[in-house]
Amino acid sequence: MSVSNDGARVRVIAERRTIDYIPDAERHGGLFSQFTLWLAANLQITAIVTGALAVVLGGDVFWSLIGLLVGQMIGGGVMALHGAQGPQLGLPQMISSRVQFGVYGAVIPIVLVCIMYVGFSASGSVLAGQAVAQLLHVDDAVGIVVFTAVIVAFTVIGYRVIHGVGRIASVVGVLAFVYMFAQLLIGHDISALLANRHFTLSSFLLAISLSASWQIAFGPYVADYSRYLPRTTSPRKTFWAISLGAVIGAQVSMVFGVFAAALAGKQFPGHEVSFVVGLGSTGTIAALLYFAIAFGKITITTLNAYGSVMSIATVISGFRGEKSLSGRSRLAYILGMVGIAMWLALAGRHAFLKEFSSFILFLLAFFTPWSAINLVDYYFITRDRYDVPALYDPNGRYGRWNVTGILVYMVGVLVQLPFISSAFYTGPLVDLLDGTDISWIVGLAVPAVLYFVAARRAAHHAPAHLILPTDPAHAAELVTK
Repeated sequence: MSVSNDGARVRVIAERRTIDYIPDAERHGGLFSQFTLWLAANLQITAIVTGALAVVLGGDVFWSLIGLLVGQMIGGGVMALHGAQGPQLGLPQMISSRVQFGVYGAVIPIVLVCIMYVGFSASGSVLAGQAVAQLLHVDDAVGIVVFTAVIVAFTVIGYRVIHGVGRIASVVGVLAFVYMFAQLLIGHDISALLANRHFTLSSFLLAISLSASWQIAFGPYVADYSRYLPRTTSPRKTFWAISLGAVIGAQVSMVFGVFAAALAGKQFPGHEVSFVVGLGSTGTIAALLYFAIAFGKITITTLNAYGSVMSIATVISGFRGEKSLSGRSRLAYILGMVGIAMWLALAGRHAFLKEFSSFILFLLAFFTPWSAINLVDYYFITRDRYDVPALYDPNGRYGRWNVTGILVYMVGVLVQLPFISSAFYTGPLVDLLDGTDISWIVGLAVPAVLYFVAARRAAHHAPAHLILPTDPAHAAELVTK
């Protein structure tokens, strides 16, 4: 009997859903797991590095901290609005893009999303691989492979283990950051850093852009991790659980990065892991910090891997007309996407990964308009009145290509180009703004207004209410066909 029970438990824990709708009988979980997941995803080394850039690139400590907080709240609000869709629709985030772009048209932003998350996974694997290598006393390449194997295992098991790891990682992260802050503050006059205030608009806007872009980057997959919540879950409470976890976690990490960069100066950039571990004066503490760094990267890298698999599955299934994927196909997608990320990490850890990371950040400009279009449609045009079965039918309500959504998206990308400032590309108007990148502001505002004006005329084509695959009306329609 116990064997049977164990077998049943394994079947429940291991996820079998991918792009398909989650029926009410399989809904589970609570809002606290949303908070811990996004807290853990942000209490990690890459967020520290991102916060440090505000000082490394010329900002002072005080105004950098304020700017980062402002950006967290703006970007965290945007990403949490996406996450609040999960319990209502029961779908992965990018499937819902077919409403705004068409079943085939949704491929346009999704392909870029896939590239970006594979890139994030690769860069994260390098940092985590270094920590694993120090723990196991092996080469960095071996550390990357070991770390990747863990990511594959967690991604295969799926939703439940991801949230479980998030809960554990949130505890590990909180303990690690309490220790690191204590060590950082001992013997340093933080009040002197905060008293040195030299406000410049460009540096302040840079800090806002760093944290806002960080949060907005979660948008294309945040609903993937809330879609199993019961449909009765309050969208407002879902919003707050996700946003608070993300904002608190990222702000704590970035505050640490600001202080670390201000105190360490030129010794911090390029030596982030060694600086953090150097806070542990003994071998045991240093090992625990290496573990905390690696474990912190497990959560976010698994999210990136899982999200990229959902995205590529959405692309392929759209052209094949599939409503679900077999277990074998799901495993193949996971191995393929994670394998590419590992190859990039191994190939680029000593050479091109920095340049590749700049390219990945440049891709942010390509899905900021997607975010604006998706949110305006869901909250102001269709008001969550989606026809879920039609999302899988190229000949259905949403068609193959939605010209309105695609044109607005293209305009949203183009209007950002003059304002982008990155190592990969710099727009012609950046110098006039003292080097400040405001592309994400333009990329949110312009498409939002254009789509609202263009799409509200077609709002009457939306169904009268949310149509689910389990609705009696939909079942009767299938019978008549």
